[in-house]
Amino acid sequence: MLLIFVPKLTNRAGYTINVVMRDYLQTDFAITTDARAFQSHEGARLCYASKPVDGCDAPFVKAAKILFETSIEEQECHVFDYEGIPAMFPVYGRDTVLPFDPFASIFFMLSRYEEYLPHRKDSHGRFLASESLAFRKGFLQTAVVDRWTLLLRDILSRRYPELVFRNRSYLFEQTVDIDAAYCYRHKGIFRTVMGVLRDGIHRHDLDEVKHRLRVLRKKEEDPFDTFDYILNLSQQYSYRNNLIFFPLMGDYGIYDKPASPYCNEFRQLLQHLADYAKMGVHGSYYSADEPDRLEREIERLSDILHRSIVRNRFHFLRFNLPYAYRNLVQHDIVHDYSMGFAELPGFRCGTCTTVPFFDLNSDQESTLTMHPFMAMDTTFHTHMGISPDEAKVQLHALVDEVRAVDGTFSCIFHNQNLSDQFEWKGWRSVYEDLLEYGTRQSNT
Repeated sequence: MLLIFVPKLTNRAGYTINVVMRDYLQTDFAITTDARAFQSHEGARLCYASKPVDGCDAPFVKAAKILFETSIEEQECHVFDYEGIPAMFPVYGRDTVLPFDPFASIFFMLSRYEEYLPHRKDSHGRFLASESLAFRKGFLQTAVVDRWTLLLRDILSRRYPELVFRNRSYLFEQTVDIDAAYCYRHKGIFRTVMGVLRDGIHRHDLDEVKHRLRVLRKKEEDPFDTFDYILNLSQQYSYRNNLIFFPLMGDYGIYDKPASPYCNEFRQLLQHLADYAKMGVHGSYYSADEPDRLEREIERLSDILHRSIVRNRFHFLRFNLPYAYRNLVQHDIVHDYSMGFAELPGFRCGTCTTVPFFDLNSDQESTLTMHPFMAMDTTFHTHMGISPDEAKVQLHALVDEVRAVDGTFSCIFHNQNLSDQFEWKGWRSVYEDLLEYGTRQSNT
């Protein structure tokens, strides 16, 4: 067992050490603030403090101040290169085994510390990727937290070969947001008539009118009904492949255009999907700010599936910390899949590992688990405006990074974007290529 000494066990320090040792390194450990007990311990040891414990030759990691503070204030996060890995919170001294504080760095990234500080937001009130330290310093596409933990593991393994670290396994996880289950069907008379008039009169697109009418007469499949395609392909690439659907259950509005939760065919569709995949609620545009709205949407999905709902992803990835996550906890959601950026791919919190959320304002670990994602289809197509082939290259690089640290690669697709029609023609190949590359056994 590894004994870790800290001079003061704050909530921040306890959270960070627990996450590193339990979730990343997966080794048996204990934490002590008793210097004498640490000195007399005969097994593996690690000292995390401002100076080494007297008379003890245990590996020493010099601590920055952030884990022993309770306030939220600007931090000097000088980023530099250490053995090819971005490092931050530099520390100085001959005794420290690393020239930076990995625990402080990990806490800064996982807690989303920078999102509590003053920052510029986009038109939807979201924290921008361009505002993040990772983007500004060029390491958004690197799983820095996972790599910092591997540095610690290597140091401890060299010093204590008998110390056991359980092996992690690379996993591939695809998640599908159901913003609009149908393109033409189940829209109601008013929306259907308005759609025909828009296509026929304003756009002068008679082919689109004919297409709509053929679908409504059930002569053709609805373009957005790609669910059998998704399920069949997922079963084909089932190796270490998790599939989760997030249906939008909000009310119809400017940003939310879901199928009616009272539509029998939509309800049957969701029940069918739940037989083959995990399900979570896709919290609507305003749900992160309005607990009553979120509660209503959770209840709608629970009523359809006849089970408790424990997963969420916010629509538009629109949420602010810590309040949105507190609302999830209040409504018994224990897994959130919103932690990523809309406009750029990469590692928003620096990791591809699921970790508990730490609420900086209340200074305590939450019961909510964050499941970070690395990429989303609309990021490449809509925000970046790149081609399917260019998207494949970037996705492969992200998968390679996740594989290198034995993490979980998680991505977002939308059922309507897999129609291979309209502006998304050609993008099915991206999905198929990613499933083939991401679940390839030979690289694990």
